[in-house]
Amino acid sequence: MGIGTGIFLFVVGAIVAFAISLTVPGVDLHLIGYLLMGAGVVVFLISIIMVSRKRSTVSTTRTAVDPTGNEKITSQETRGDVV
Repeated sequence: MGIGTGIFLFVVGAIVAFAISLTVPGVDLHLIGYLLMGAGVVVFLISIIMVSRKRSTVSTTRTAVDPTGNEKITSQETRGDVV
């Protein structure tokens, strides 16, 4: 959802900055367009970073010897936060 929001903000900002030739007293539409484009880029980059962090996988293997029965105990843990 964040990636789409970032792209949407960027596109709306580009339209406001470059395609609208409306003059509003006291409002600089070009500046608003550039701010929206900047916000879109920031949201897009943060979303990409968050998605790449969620796809990390941790795998742990432990081997130990039971002190009472001299049995070998092996445990394996796998965690994967795949979206």
